[in-house]
Amino acid sequence: MKTWHRPRFVLAGTGSGVGKTTLATGLLAMFRSRGLKVQPFKIGPDYIDPGFHSKAAGRESYNLDTWLVPEERLVPDFAALSEDADLSVIEGVMGLFDGGRGGVSSTADIAKKLQAPVILVLNCQSVGVSAAAEALGFFTYDRDVNMAGVILNRLGSDTHEAMIREAMEALRIPVLGALHREESLKTPERHLGLTPVTETDASEVIRHMKEAAEQSVDGEALLRIARSAPDFQASAEPAPGVTWPVRIGVAMDEAFSFYYPASLKALERLGAELVPFSPLQDSAVPDADGLIFGGGFPEMFLDRLSENRAMQSSIRSAASAGMPVYAECGGLMYLCRSIRDFEGHDYSMTGVVPAGCAMEKRLQRVGYVTAEILKPHILGNTGDRLKGHEFHFSMLDGEPADFPYAYRLQGTRQKTPHNEGYAQGRVLATYLHLSFEGNPAAAQHFLSVCMKYKEEKNHGAKRTCSD
Repeated sequence: MKTWHRPRFVLAGTGSGVGKTTLATGLLAMFRSRGLKVQPFKIGPDYIDPGFHSKAAGRESYNLDTWLVPEERLVPDFAALSEDADLSVIEGVMGLFDGGRGGVSSTADIAKKLQAPVILVLNCQSVGVSAAAEALGFFTYDRDVNMAGVILNRLGSDTHEAMIREAMEALRIPVLGALHREESLKTPERHLGLTPVTETDASEVIRHMKEAAEQSVDGEALLRIARSAPDFQASAEPAPGVTWPVRIGVAMDEAFSFYYPASLKALERLGAELVPFSPLQDSAVPDADGLIFGGGFPEMFLDRLSENRAMQSSIRSAASAGMPVYAECGGLMYLCRSIRDFEGHDYSMTGVVPAGCAMEKRLQRVGYVTAEILKPHILGNTGDRLKGHEFHFSMLDGEPADFPYAYRLQGTRQKTPHNEGYAQGRVLATYLHLSFEGNPAAAQHFLSVCMKYKEEKNHGAKRTCSD
């Protein structure tokens, strides 16, 4: 065991949409401009908010989630990922006490496990003194949460601010910042939430966020709070026993950007070299021993994806040759025969998966799930269980009667399981999002299959579909 000193605080909210991401991004940029190495984190299964964090901090933002990664890994992973940082800023998820069933991976739960002080963001629009009553409820609901103060957001005037400050003072709740309503601080949104930073030039809006934080938040007080967080003990991460020196092509562009950095790092620790490529811009997959297609927004780039026939052909050829292909969510959509957009127009895709895919007006599935493998595939064997989450507006359409489903998924908030995903040969395409950090056996199985393919290539051996 080792003692770790890690200045840190959690930025929590009373609910979704109160301005946590805007504030977190602004604070990250502010502390960075002061010469501090600031490490961002995001609680829960989120891909988009960490993109803004990373751009503001100049460092990769990592997710903290005790469903996707075993609980016992939380503290040592946090300690390792923040090793050279002067400060860690942890953005919460939803409301402070909201998470999966039973409060798993709630902001409060993570804060307690990390012994991190909590700053509560309050949306003060259309509310006066009642904001203080709301804050008091959050401060007293769970006394084990170290509540350190509040930041008032979306104030309407100086008078409005003074009224709420006075009420907070009467309750001895420290006010650490007060931001007035400003339209320029809003970030563009779409059906899955914020528009990813990969699709926009976010530098200007991040600059506005930084300026707002500098003008309206007591940065020195936040630093004192962060530095007051106690040291903790955690064991260092053991080195992997076996490694697989393989090259993995990873689809990375505006259409495919949903990756957990810790998940990719887990593959690299096991010996994999990750080679980024773009299904939008490139004409062929890279020279590799396996392919990964992450989630994202292929539905926003249907023209370009459909028109890039050379890339589609290259992917089909790779899959036919036995190259392991793993696709999540948006990746699954791209591997289908076609994608039907929100207006009902069909666009041809790769056709590796013998089904279509259709966008729906409403969210189809969301939440934490346990996945039971139905047949052997590139991540494991029949009966193996993986933990992940779903979040998608699309659904498969026109699957044949003998469609080779990959998983039986059981949601934490659902009574009945459902079959999902496509597994045939060395192709696995699924709506399941997982972290290889939290599913190490799946990571090892995937890389071992990639290694086998590499050996076959090198020796000209013929593979069998039973692999």
